Amino acid sequence: MLTRSKPTWELPASIATTEADFLNRRELCKKIAAGSILAGGPSLIFTPSACATQKKDLSTSLYPATRNANYKVNREITPEKITTTYNNFYEFGSHKNIWRAAQRLQIRPWEVTIDGLVEREIKVDIDTLLKRMQLEERIYRHRCVEAWAITVPWTGFPMRALLDYARPRAGAKYVVMEAFEDQEIAPGQRQFWYPWPYREAVTIEEAANELSMIGTGAYGRPMAKQNGAPLRLIVPWKYGFKQIKSIVRFHFTENRPLSFWQKVQGEEYGFWANVNPDVDHPRWSQATEKLLGTGKQVPTQLYNGYAEYVAELYTGIRKKEKIFY
Repeated sequence: MLTRSKPTWELPASIATTEADFLNRRELCKKIAAGSILAGGPSLIFTPSACATQKKDLSTSLYPATRNANYKVNREITPEKITTTYNNFYEFGSHKNIWRAAQRLQIRPWEVTIDGLVEREIKVDIDTLLKRMQLEERIYRHRCVEAWAITVPWTGFPMRALLDYARPRAGAKYVVMEAFEDQEIAPGQRQFWYPWPYREAVTIEEAANELSMIGTGAYGRPMAKQNGAPLRLIVPWKYGFKQIKSIVRFHFTENRPLSFWQKVQGEEYGFWANVNPDVDHPRWSQATEKLLGTGKQVPTQLYNGYAEYVAELYTGIRKKEKIFY
């Protein structure tokens, strides 16, 4: 007898919340907060973290943002229920089903530090920062180093706008980003063998490239916590581990830093992390990728299909360094 094994990306229909259920859950949160309902019955599947997701977000009125038609892809957008329930976020665990745990992340208040080689060091509230930026939506391909891929309508602002706001000094060559650190809400950060907080970096030239974005939302609304709220890096020609989530600091420096995964396993995860079908991960091929939600296996494209935008960034470097890992 033939049996069918579900692929790791396939999601049961039961996890998808209908609009009616969502609205009912929002109303239930209000009643619980008012003390009119005790959520103690075994038939009521409800947790405090579910209520936490309903806290007011001052940025909600900024969405949906206008879509920038200059950035198109020849793939269908991945269903939101997949991109919000199949995630890497090591702060909350090393498995893919971390979206529930990630609801513990408190994204208000949220302060962002900009320091290092800048004209003036800044600490700015997230909503103040968002009001200064012009948000737009872009559809980008996203390629994980684990050889799966999605297509997402991200909302955010060009990283070049952040550079203009930060005003780096002439000696700044790299932008180092740090994620939040809070062991009380993030169980993964209690694993002492990881070099917390999560750090990543790009060169100033990469940051200024027109594709580079600071993501603030997706699917026409503020970013889901499990996807990296309230700020994440989006550089679609690089593997996903490069695209740091829940950023609290931008540090400008002249020295190339060691990123999180370089410290953990430098032989497998290098600084550049550019998508390249010809350079395999030491433990698997990068020649193809699985499109989540479709089951299709397709060829991987150099720079994830964005070579026309970024290839010249690496002219001359390819001969000096192994830049794809």
